[in-house]
Amino acid sequence: MLKPSLPLHRIEALDLALCVRANRASRNGLLRSLFRAVSRAGDGAFWYALMAALPMAYGAQAWPAVARMALAAGAGLLLYKWLKRRTLRPRPYQVSPDVVAAAAPLDQFSFPSGHTLHAVSLTVVACTHFPQLAPLLVPFALLVAASRPILGLHYPSDVLAGATLGTVLALAVLAL
Repeated sequence: MLKPSLPLHRIEALDLALCVRANRASRNGLLRSLFRAVSRAGDGAFWYALMAALPMAYGAQAWPAVARMALAAGAGLLLYKWLKRRTLRPRPYQVSPDVVAAAAPLDQFSFPSGHTLHAVSLTVVACTHFPQLAPLLVPFALLVAASRPILGLHYPSDVLAGATLGTVLALAVLAL
């Protein structure tokens, strides 16, 4: 049997160390305000506005994209809530005094990042239908993902898992 190159406790320590380092950015008032605003928009408002705007901008050809985005959003919600109830991973600020919660969490547990899952899945679906939106959506999705450890609400591994799940979910929805 192969031994992992890094024992689990070392991986967890690295995850926490990266979270602590990212969270230091929230000490800057301007950055904290920026990432709070991005996180708040990533709660859903940005995505709902995008889904409402697409038919206005692109007419009837937008409806398949909107339907797939809604399906991805609904499936993503069920998936991340199910995973959070199964893993029960505490948030970094609950585990380490070196991590400060710079925004209020939407729920109790950390794994996976639902914000990142939704940002990635909805970005992939929207950009598949309308590639011209990528210069707007990709940076926004990256900012949403970055906001999670910066605000002390998620470990980097939560964000990575959310991004991976979001990608797989988007590809599944697009395959329908």
